[in-house]
Amino acid sequence: MRKNFLKQEFIGLPVRVVECSDTTMKGMEGEIIDETKNMLVVETEHGIKRIAKKIATFEINGMVVEGKKIAYRPEDRIRKIR
Repeated sequence: MRKNFLKQEFIGLPVRVVECSDTTMKGMEGEIIDETKNMLVVETEHGIKRIAKKIATFEINGMVVEGKKIAYRPEDRIRKIR
């Protein structure tokens, strides 16, 4: 089930930053509005924030995901995650 979750579209899902090397981002919550190879773009109550995938661990729709494991373009993630 976890593999299938990592292969799905993340845009529109709720997200929370669980851990991050940038301490100002830790605990941030919002909705994913865009995704690139290296970034998640999140709409929060304080505006739109861009978070580098490689420096953070996310809770996306209730599942904890290490950013390094999803650091692919969304369309490539389907093929590369095994």
